[in-house]
Amino acid sequence: MLKITNLSKTYSNGVKAIDNINLTLEHGMFGLLGPNGAGKSSLMRTIATLQQPDTGSIVFEGINVLTQPQDLRLKLGYLPQDFDVYPRISALDLLDHMAILKGINNKQDRKKAVEGLLYQTNLFEDRKKAVSSFSGGMKQRFGIAQALLGDPELIIVDEPTAGLDPEERNRFHNLLSDIGENKVVILSTHIVDDVEELCSDFAILADGAIQVMGNPQDLTAQLKDNIWKKAVPKSAVENTRNSYQVISTKLKAGQTLVHVLSDDDLSADGFKQVIPDLEDVYFSTLFNCKKFAPQNDIGE
Repeated sequence: MLKITNLSKTYSNGVKAIDNINLTLEHGMFGLLGPNGAGKSSLMRTIATLQQPDTGSIVFEGINVLTQPQDLRLKLGYLPQDFDVYPRISALDLLDHMAILKGINNKQDRKKAVEGLLYQTNLFEDRKKAVSSFSGGMKQRFGIAQALLGDPELIIVDEPTAGLDPEERNRFHNLLSDIGENKVVILSTHIVDDVEELCSDFAILADGAIQVMGNPQDLTAQLKDNIWKKAVPKSAVENTRNSYQVISTKLKAGQTLVHVLSDDDLSADGFKQVIPDLEDVYFSTLFNCKKFAPQNDIGE
């Protein structure tokens, strides 16, 4: 179990990146959903012992993470948002080197672990290629391979599917799903579909604070009968914003499809009631955070 209590962090420039976070996570995949700049990476870096908070505590399986960082690192697997590799070093040699750094000193044990992870991440056939020559998806799979070295009990993956094509994204999802059953896995992302497909519980982070937390299906059900959509000309979007609680906009077939939050019947105004999804939960939550309120159309 991972328990985070009253965690806060303010940087020297005055930005409050983490604002009194409280989380208790059991085994399984937990999604941390939020826009860029919400504080997700700051929270992940703090849990991963890469920076100290100003206040609060983190305890994992009896380990005080803030005072015993080395003990936590022995149980931690971490794939940061910006995962870089050494040039001209093969996947096999680099993963072997990282295994040594993880403390796997026995040569036979290390060979078994490295080759097993290359198989698990579907990289064994490419093991002699330089990791710097890999595609974005292959690098991400190598990143999760190094994060799994030493059979960690806590795994943190920060924006793992950003920039991946659909095939690589599906492959990565399957991989995360396989490893997430008996470990604490934190998936930090701004992609709603990642959370919807992988996580039984999640939280939305914005302005450095947890805005809402729970089961995706339960939170979606709370919006039943409250989400309305309408296609409007682009020139009418601003007036629509002024008249309704527009939580999201999306360009479709030359017009803008708006989603509106309302417990009133808007059918007389040309709106159609829709079944809410997790994206509606996400955007309705951000609607109440001024910094992240929707401003621009998303092309489709």
